[in-house]
Amino acid sequence: MTTNAQPRICDYENATYRQDFWEGGARVYEDLVERRLIARLLPPGGRRLLELGAGYGRLSREYRADQVVLLDYSLSQLREARQTLGDERFIYVAADAYHLPFQAGVFDRATMIRVLHHFEDVPRVLNGIRRVLAPGAYFLLEYANKRHLKALIRHALGRQAYDPNDPAPIEFVEMNFNFHPDYIAQALQNARMATTRRLSASYLRMGALKRALPTRLLVALDEMAQASGWLVGPSVFALNQAQDQTPDQVQLQDEAIFACPHTGRRLQRQGDALVSPEGRAWPIRDGIYVFKQLDS
Repeated sequence: MTTNAQPRICDYENATYRQDFWEGGARVYEDLVERRLIARLLPPGGRRLLELGAGYGRLSREYRADQVVLLDYSLSQLREARQTLGDERFIYVAADAYHLPFQAGVFDRATMIRVLHHFEDVPRVLNGIRRVLAPGAYFLLEYANKRHLKALIRHALGRQAYDPNDPAPIEFVEMNFNFHPDYIAQALQNARMATTRRLSASYLRMGALKRALPTRLLVALDEMAQASGWLVGPSVFALNQAQDQTPDQVQLQDEAIFACPHTGRRLQRQGDALVSPEGRAWPIRDGIYVFKQLDS
């Protein structure tokens, strides 16, 4: 994985993946599996949750925290989310996950689902997430599994170039990575997060099966496979807890949670912008806090 000063960023600005993937019916099974896993794995409650790569807010209503902060790099996706969810308990932030614009320790929950596969510097992302979590905070991570059953079979038959047992990430399409569970486990440990539970999911992610079987049956069969504990599905969910090496959760309200993504210093509201002590300003547009254009 890269250690470049500026890793590449995957931008879904003006993408139609909501219509192409989630609203056309092709991924109803995966969507329901993921919602049930959130309810099953993530402890309910919490004061403030950070949803990394929230997109248009597909899963945002599943979170029962008092406040949910939706972070995505795409302004267009966040505008869609705000139109659907409103502002009652949601905050919208356009930023990249390598430069989280928050004070340390302000979240007691965080999730990253169907997002990590777009990051080439996983250690940097995980360390940044750990910084904004309070000690004992829960972090639910989903990632694309390099060592899934189909890859293992294809490799055994000599029909796949890469070895799924090799722990190194593989970029199978530009800015799309699969990860070995051992690699992610080590990266989480290095980021001072203890994994308490892992489950593999979406075992039946095959078009023929999804066309032939009712969705509820597919989900029930998937949950039976999850219970096996074998991490050979195409998706892995890991529940983690932040270790005690930062102060207790910082009890800040709304805009006070923000910090300069360069210096970590608190920002002040000036008109329609948040401004750093050095005079750098980040605009607020359409109810979205915009940090997506950062200097190197």
